Amino acid sequence: MKTIYYNGKVFTGSLPLAEAFSVENGKFASVGSDKELLNSADPEDRTVDLCGRFVCAGFNDSHMHLLNLGQTLDHAPLAEHTSSLKELIGCLKAHLKAHPVKEGRWLRGRGWNQDYFTDVDRMPDKTDLDAVSSDIPIMITRACGHCCVVNSRALELAGIGADTVCPEGGAIGMENGEPDGRLFDNAMELLNGVLPVPDKAEIKEMIVLACKKLNSFGVTSSQTDDYCVFRDVPPETVNEAYRELAGEGKLTVRVCEQCNFTELEPLKRFVEAGGVTGMGDAMFRIGPLKMLGDGALGSRTAHLSVPYLDDPGNCGFSLFSPEHMNEMIAFANSHGMQVAVHAIGDACLDRVLDAIEQALELDPRPDHRHGIVHCQVTRTDQLDRIERLGLHVYAQSVFLDYDDHIVGRLLTQELYRSSYNWKTLLDRGVTVSNGSDCPVELPDVMKGIECAVTRTSLDGFGPYLPNQAFTVEEALVSFTKSGARASFEEDLKGSIAPGQLADFVILGRDPFVEEKRSIHTIPIEETFLGGRSVYKAE
Repeated sequence: MKTIYYNGKVFTGSLPLAEAFSVENGKFASVGSDKELLNSADPEDRTVDLCGRFVCAGFNDSHMHLLNLGQTLDHAPLAEHTSSLKELIGCLKAHLKAHPVKEGRWLRGRGWNQDYFTDVDRMPDKTDLDAVSSDIPIMITRACGHCCVVNSRALELAGIGADTVCPEGGAIGMENGEPDGRLFDNAMELLNGVLPVPDKAEIKEMIVLACKKLNSFGVTSSQTDDYCVFRDVPPETVNEAYRELAGEGKLTVRVCEQCNFTELEPLKRFVEAGGVTGMGDAMFRIGPLKMLGDGALGSRTAHLSVPYLDDPGNCGFSLFSPEHMNEMIAFANSHGMQVAVHAIGDACLDRVLDAIEQALELDPRPDHRHGIVHCQVTRTDQLDRIERLGLHVYAQSVFLDYDDHIVGRLLTQELYRSSYNWKTLLDRGVTVSNGSDCPVELPDVMKGIECAVTRTSLDGFGPYLPNQAFTVEEALVSFTKSGARASFEEDLKGSIAPGQLADFVILGRDPFVEEKRSIHTIPIEETFLGGRSVYKAE
C-alpha cells in the first residue's frame, strides 16, 4: 500500500516544482503531477491532501555536535541571557536555584558572547563565577565552544595553578600570575579528568532529546562530531548508544559520525577495528576523521596569517603542528577514511591544504571527498587550491547572523573581500553543504537559508559581500542533496526521487515566493523519517 501526497509544491531537488509524490515501504515510489499519481492509485492506497503546502527532502545538518546539543539542553541557557555580564550571572543564579546541583556534579552553562555585553568590555572570569558559588564547580562555555570560564572551585579540582603547563594549541588566561578561570581551546582538556562522566544510558537520553530538537527544525540527517564531548567516554560507547537506539526505534535522525581523534594511536586502533568511512547502515554510519585545526573568530583564536585588527599582537593559533596534522591526515587517507578538518583562519587553512595535498600525492584517491569545515577566512589562492584538490566545503551560513557584525572589525580589507566566499566555490564546481555547528547555533535551517540568500544578519546588519549570496534553490540544495553527497549517500537520500529514503519536511510557506528577509519565519509543520512522522507542530 502506498501513501500518495498531492496538491503540494514539491521541491524534488531541482526546479520546476512537482505537485505530488508517493511513499511505499519507507521510500519514495513516484513523483509527478496530481493527475498522474491519483489516476494510478490502487483502491487500498492512502491519499493525503497537502493543501498547497511546500515540501522538500528532510534537512541534513552536515556539521554539528548532536550529543553536545543533548548535553546542553539541561544547562543554563546563557545564549538567551548574554546582553550583559550582569544578566549572565543572574541567569546562572536563577538556574542554580531552580535546578540544585547534585553532589559530584557541576553547574554548567553555554552560549555567552562577550561581544554582546553592554555593561563591560571583557570576558567573564573566575571572580564573576565565584559570586554565583564558591563551593559548587562551575563551567560556562562560550557560544563558539572554543573558550570556557570556570570558577575557583573548578580550578582547584582540576589542579590548574600558576605553574600548570598549558597543552599545545591552547591558552590559560592569567592575571597577576594566577589563572583567571579562562581556558582556550586545548587548555579546556585540562578539565577532562574531573568533569562528571555520563554512562551509556545517560548518553542515550541526551541523544533522544537532541533528535527531538532536530526534528522540530526539519532535520532528518546529522553529520555529527561527538567523540570530543566526553573525552573519557570511549568512541565505541557512543557508537553503541546510537546503534542501540536505532534498534529500539528511538533514533529519529540518521547519523553520520565525524570521528574526532587528536592522536594517531587511538585512530589506528579505531581503524583496525573496522572504523572506516561508510561502515554502518542508513541510520548510523562512520564518516570522516574529524580534526579541529584552530579556534574561532569570536574568541580571537582562529589562526590568521596577519594579526586581528582589534588585537594587533594576536594572530590566533593552530591546535596541531604541521607535522602532526600531516601524519594524521596521511594515515586516514591511506586507510579508507575521508577527512573533515575545522579551519576558520587562513593560516590554519594553509596547514590543512598542505596536509591533504601531501596525503593525496602519497596515496591518490579519485573520489576522496576530503573537506574543510567552516572555510571562513580564505585568500584567493586558497580558493584555487580547494577547487584544484576537489575538496568538499562544510559551510555554516547561519554564522553570518553574528559574524556580519565582526568581520569588518577583525580582518584586513584584503581578507574581508575573499572570505566566506562559498558562492565563488559553488560556481567553480565545489560541493558546498550547510549546517549549524550546533550548539554553537541552533539547528534552525530556515534561519540558515535566509542568511545564505541575504548575507544579512537577522537584525538587518549587512549585507556582507552580497555577490556571495545563494539562490533559494542553492540554499535548499546545500541543506539536502549536498549534505548527502558529503557523506557518500547521494544515492540514498537528499532528494524526493523514486528509490530514495522518504525523509521529507512540510513547511508552512513556500521559500521561493517568500520575501527573503522573512524566510526564517517560515514554520516547520511536519517532519518525516522513512515515511513516518517524527515531528508535528502543535
